[in-house]
Amino acid sequence: MLDKGIIVKINSDIFTVKLSAELVECKSRGKFRNEKIKPLVGDEVLINKDKKIIEEILDRKNYLLRPSVANIDVALIVTSLKKPDLNLTLLDRLISIITINKIEPVIVFTKIDLGTKAEIKELKHLIKYYKKIGIKVFNNIKIFKLKRYLKNKIVTVCGQTGAGKSTLINKFDKNLKLATNEISEALGRGKHTTRIVELFDVGNFFIVDTPGFSSIDINNYKQEEIKNSFKEFAKIECKYKDCLHVKEDGCKVIEAKNKGIILKSRYENYLRFIKE
Repeated sequence: MLDKGIIVKINSDIFTVKLSAELVECKSRGKFRNEKIKPLVGDEVLINKDKKIIEEILDRKNYLLRPSVANIDVALIVTSLKKPDLNLTLLDRLISIITINKIEPVIVFTKIDLGTKAEIKELKHLIKYYKKIGIKVFNNIKIFKLKRYLKNKIVTVCGQTGAGKSTLINKFDKNLKLATNEISEALGRGKHTTRIVELFDVGNFFIVDTPGFSSIDINNYKQEEIKNSFKEFAKIECKYKDCLHVKEDGCKVIEAKNKGIILKSRYENYLRFIKE
């Protein structure tokens, strides 16, 4: 008889599977390698508890390869205002990739206290826009609001290196004490501090801590998928059915950008992703 569980930790070729009342460290069947299937944290699996072998990986509702996680409800995009500086291209890139993969993107802004008055004013304008297009936005100060929203969800954390991902997770559960490093003054970026992908139970939701990254490849996706990931475009009725909103005469999305209805940085990032 096989037991059903969820992979909560991967360390090299050892997979820790959480059953209803225990954790079991398992190896995976060689057939997965032959079928070019890689077990991921978040995967629901069937295991032979006696032999400590993963026998089957159940169907996934979604997955990401960077970070390597499956069956995620929410991806928290941790984004710092300063040290490292706000990177709207990376933020929009992550929103698009997460949306395409049928995961809800949620922005968490950090290090707001380091910003100037002008920077904070601009940030408030950005927050208002992202909320208007349907993206939830939180900060790492009023953490109780974020925890309440994440109840009963499986959550991953991604974003720019040094933005405070491990620090945020530590705020969810102080007992975790995940490793964090100071920002390098010389390089202006953080060091990777996470080495093992793991799913943590933080009370009323699960969260994955994964290695940080500062860039991600979007050219594996179709132009139509990228266009559809910009949700604000769908609210504008363009006269061309298959319009890519790049340079078409009379394109209503381009007109909306020119009128300030669509955020300039969002549209410029969209063009960048389409060209990629």
